Amino acid sequence: MRDPKLRAALTPDYTIGCKRILISNDYFPAVAAPNAELVTAGIAEVRPHSIVTTDGVERPTDTIVLATGFHVTDLPIAEKIRGRGGRSLAEVWADGMVTNRSAAVAGFPNLFLLVGPNVGVGHTSMVYMIESQVAYVDDALRTMEAEGLEVLETTPEAQDVYRQLIAEKSKGTVWLAGGCASWYLDEHGHNTTLWPDFTFRFRKLTKKLDRENYVGIPASTTGEEVAA
Repeated sequence: MRDPKLRAALTPDYTIGCKRILISNDYFPAVAAPNAELVTAGIAEVRPHSIVTTDGVERPTDTIVLATGFHVTDLPIAEKIRGRGGRSLAEVWADGMVTNRSAAVAGFPNLFLLVGPNVGVGHTSMVYMIESQVAYVDDALRTMEAEGLEVLETTPEAQDVYRQLIAEKSKGTVWLAGGCASWYLDEHGHNTTLWPDFTFRFRKLTKKLDRENYVGIPASTTGEEVAA
């Protein structure tokens, strides 16, 4: 792109990888076309037939496309899922999404997540991560069958340990230190979306159920007795 002003306007002011990387430059000709104008000022006002940007300029407008992102750290489905005491997953996750092995949440018995918090990757196939989680959940179901359990639930302690692991592995990464805000981080600035380590370590971590981090209720009990 020869125009230095246009090139400067399109150059991010944060470290590459801080936000999701766009690997294509096919849009450059469209942005550089003589009938196109790149405006980086924010929108201050939307009028019936125009928009007014923060620099005070009014521009006639036919169509507005809102490409503002999507919900990741505040999953809408979390409002529909309720656990012990009637608390919703959204309420429990008000301070950030927490899990054990990105698959189970304390207080939500028999709930197992696939592609849950901290499973996202930006450098390899999600299929690898999903397969790893399927093996983990499958082992959980086999454990319930083998032990005759009606309920299986992870502990808050295991959840805290996993959260600390994610926080420690996220330190110094481009997502936290790259100088940008992105959907990788929640409103508290915590990485609750991406897996911050090698994927083979995630597979090793989820190869089998960490039974010591779960409590179970046998199918023969009334639900008051809990077996460690």
